[in-house]
Amino acid sequence: MKKAILNSYRFTLFLGLMLCALPSFAQQNNIDLFEKANSLYNKGEYQLAIEDYLKISESGQHSAELYYNLANAYYKLNQIAPSIYYYEKALILNPKDKDVLNNLKYAQNMTIDAIDQMPQTGIDRLVSSIVNVFSHTTWAVCSIVLMVLFVVIFLLYYFSSHHRWKRLYFVLSFFVFLLVLGAILGAYKQYTIQNSKTPAIIFAKETSVTSEPNMGSEEIFKLHEGTKVNVLDTMGGWKKIRLSDGKIGWLPKGDLRVIKDF
Repeated sequence: MKKAILNSYRFTLFLGLMLCALPSFAQQNNIDLFEKANSLYNKGEYQLAIEDYLKISESGQHSAELYYNLANAYYKLNQIAPSIYYYEKALILNPKDKDVLNNLKYAQNMTIDAIDQMPQTGIDRLVSSIVNVFSHTTWAVCSIVLMVLFVVIFLLYYFSSHHRWKRLYFVLSFFVFLLVLGAILGAYKQYTIQNSKTPAIIFAKETSVTSEPNMGSEEIFKLHEGTKVNVLDTMGGWKKIRLSDGKIGWLPKGDLRVIKDF
């Protein structure tokens, strides 16, 4: 009886150790696969490199470096839609990466559709330029740091006995409190912007955008591969999309791929 219990304990311990080791094995395998894919890329074997990069992505591993290299490989093969798609995915993880931004512009220059941006008022441009300085996470961290600073300055104001210093601490605490409110608003605005958009890339060589989600409806305009759109709604096999110039219509959902799928 004791021997059976001991064997059961050993088996459970062995199983637990194996389960703990699996993530590290998988991670090491992805590292080896990434290095292999990079080697294939450097040799000019871009399709083989893509296959290995995709294996890493399909395993649940996501990184800006992975998507950047994957996009570069597609770009080398003149596959514009997937190259733009993966550059955009890399930017989600690292929005300030200059290499990604520059290569994305090169890829976008190879697209057919020229779509204008909706005009903004001076106030809207100013607010957008301020809000887009940081991500919503960074804004949230800034608000916490500023709140701590506000509490410290307020305590100095509260316990100070000298009128001149008391006045100075009061003014500083009020100014920092305004910064706290600004950071909170920035975090909220940036979070709202990010979650109100579902960007996607057109993968079809050419697709018709219609007024309604059915094949018999009127064609409004055409789009071509690599064009970025924002998905507004889904109905059956159709996606309602909006362009940066404000145009809205429906197209088959198989003609595009949503960028934020992780």
